[in-house]
Amino acid sequence: MSTKNLPNIGARTINSFKSKLIGGGARPNLFEVVLQFPDGVGIDPDAPEDARFMVKAANLPASNINVIDVPFRGRNLKIAGDRTFDVWTITVINDTTFNLRNAFELWMNGINKHDNATGETTPSDYQTDAMVYQLGRSTVQTTAGQGGSIQGQDDKLPVLKSYKFHGIFPTNVSAIELSYDQPDTIEEFTVDLQVQWWDAFKGGQDSSMFGSDPSA
Repeated sequence: MSTKNLPNIGARTINSFKSKLIGGGARPNLFEVVLQFPDGVGIDPDAPEDARFMVKAANLPASNINVIDVPFRGRNLKIAGDRTFDVWTITVINDTTFNLRNAFELWMNGINKHDNATGETTPSDYQTDAMVYQLGRSTVQTTAGQGGSIQGQDDKLPVLKSYKFHGIFPTNVSAIELSYDQPDTIEEFTVDLQVQWWDAFKGGQDSSMFGSDPSA
């Protein structure tokens, strides 16, 4: 194999590595989730604001395309199939108001009631959108109405990347285990949300990376 066009392998230094680690690297604890809840099911109007603080774990979504195997003379030709979207799971801190747990239980009850299996039948009535923001470490001074950042106390954290989940709805709110053996523990629970599709945005930009309509 010719090495004429290969990069200068082995000539990397710690200083050259540092120069490529822009911003010191993205940190998984710097994020914010913004949820919307459907109207008409009795959810506390403070729930979306509570979620910004009490959703303690989420994920930036995977990107999946299925594979179609086409047999040909003892081999399989792989061609691209349809795109699929994983379940989006969030972890929620439970405070003594149970506000967010109540919100998700009411949301699910609006979809399928506990006592008689009736509920909303029109998807637009029970599906909403959500955002997850990957934030940067350095606070930036901003002016009112300036985009690309999340409001803090006096400054704002820069948005490195954001994802919009379209048409979400919950299909599981996990159990909370109760035990005398956990005196110094705050309750948590997970919520599984189905996703129709997601969109991605660079930094605080309003236009999709993929050219799709962010308002769809």
